[in-house]
Amino acid sequence: MPPRDFINIAHRGASAYTPENTFAAFDKALALGVDNVEFDVHFSADGHIVVIHDDTLDRTTNGSGPVTDQTLDRLRSLDAGEWFSAEFKGQSIPTLAHLLERYKGWLHFHIEIKGPGAGLAKRTADLVRGFGLGSVSTITSFDLAPLEEVRTHAPELYAGWLVPEVNDSVIIQAQDLKLVQLCPPASQITPELVNELHDKGFVVRAWRVTDIDLMRQVVDAGADGMTVNFPDKLDDYLKAE
Repeated sequence: MPPRDFINIAHRGASAYTPENTFAAFDKALALGVDNVEFDVHFSADGHIVVIHDDTLDRTTNGSGPVTDQTLDRLRSLDAGEWFSAEFKGQSIPTLAHLLERYKGWLHFHIEIKGPGAGLAKRTADLVRGFGLGSVSTITSFDLAPLEEVRTHAPELYAGWLVPEVNDSVIIQAQDLKLVQLCPPASQITPELVNELHDKGFVVRAWRVTDIDLMRQVVDAGADGMTVNFPDKLDDYLKAE
């Protein structure tokens, strides 16, 4: 049986159906009845925090080059939807501030620190605090440095470490930082790993859930949540259990 409070997190919004990390994707998640979303943040050239996954603009916009080389005005002028479908032409790159303001009271936010800029995690934490969203926000990263920044600057915020695999060293470092979540890839999730991490006090959240079989594996292993591009299918599976 899945955990009663399994966390169904729309990965970059409902990104199987809409262009990732756009308001269309987050609106779609809400329309599907999902109230947890994951997204990625970078700095713009002029120090604004913007919501986009890649380091460069090429894949998901009609621009090119590094995100951090562009001002906010330039980033706002780009189309972030038509690459996915003509239906979404005109979608733009959101700022973190606009996203938090728009969905405050509607969504729980799982914010991945993606960009390399020093201070990005601290500034992200400040925005979360400023909107009074600390209780419904988790800050994650594949890198320890941003998580150390969060734990030092805003220790009351939830923080999670995205890891390619779990081993003793990872567990010790996560315990030392007092992280709430450990996030292994779905392919590594087993009941034994979940039980071990639960015994050590971690919330277990999976990433890289690429298909329905992996989705079921994570749920059946007793994990606490996952990011998934098709949150409606996960919701159906949870309801059927």
